[in-house]
Amino acid sequence: MNGKIEIEKTLQKFLDKTLQYLSNKKGFLGIDNKFNFKEKVVIVPFGLEKTVSYGGGTKNGPKEIIKASHQVELYDEELNCEPYKKIGIKTLKPFKIDKNIKKALKKIASINKEILNNKLFPMTFGGEHSITPGCIVPFVKKHKNICLLHFDAHADLRESYNGEKFSHASAIRRCLDYKNVSIISFGIRNISKEEIPFLKKNKSRISIFWAKDKAKWNLKKFKKLIKNKTVYLTFDVDGLDSSIMPATGTPEPGGLLWDEVLDIIKIAAKNSNIVGADINELAPIKGFNSYNFLVAKLAYKILSYKYLYKI
Repeated sequence: MNGKIEIEKTLQKFLDKTLQYLSNKKGFLGIDNKFNFKEKVVIVPFGLEKTVSYGGGTKNGPKEIIKASHQVELYDEELNCEPYKKIGIKTLKPFKIDKNIKKALKKIASINKEILNNKLFPMTFGGEHSITPGCIVPFVKKHKNICLLHFDAHADLRESYNGEKFSHASAIRRCLDYKNVSIISFGIRNISKEEIPFLKKNKSRISIFWAKDKAKWNLKKFKKLIKNKTVYLTFDVDGLDSSIMPATGTPEPGGLLWDEVLDIIKIAAKNSNIVGADINELAPIKGFNSYNFLVAKLAYKILSYKYLYKI
């Protein structure tokens, strides 16, 4: 019992030290420090990079997303307002990430739990996709059922990859270890033979909108699937077509385009309760800031739709 108490004390000290905000100007969107608001959203920079298997650089994703966000126009012509004023977005100060992946995932789980305990919305900037099973732990415990809205080029249903059970290639499989988790995936166009039996066995929990069928997607079906669900949104940027998102470790042709992504997110925002999110797998390319900017604007759009589109 004493050992458990000591662990809890150590964890609380970590949280007290970690959960500190950047100034508005240095945080997501680079808002003027003179502007005061009560935050609803907490941006968590978590550049975990431990299991990448092709291109690297995801550890630099969070800082480059935040940097690029300072160039994002704050006014949204679709919503006819400056969404940040109605939302309230704060950004955590960067903190040290454990080298041990299991410890790292426990830390992001504890951070998100603390954010949820404060009745706030956590949006994590990765890092590689292996962050998601850690991110969702407090959501899984809080909600009877949780549906992952999953954007990706890859199914991520392997039991392990290169001997690592918590690989980025096993991210969704690890999420499905929780019996109250279901998945709706968009943009999948790369799956291994060994993933197929698991997919077939769990077809009641996994719905995939395959990229090869994009021209025939029935978004009315998606609306029915997502209706009234409690949703956690996980966005691997390689879900986007490689023509607009080459800045990722495993770029794939035949993916989602900008307007297609927004249409899907708007349906989810209007018909379900999005309670948390992560965006991952950005591997910045020096001198090509447009890719970082795209991800920054995507994050702003997700939050804007979450809080304002249903109004």
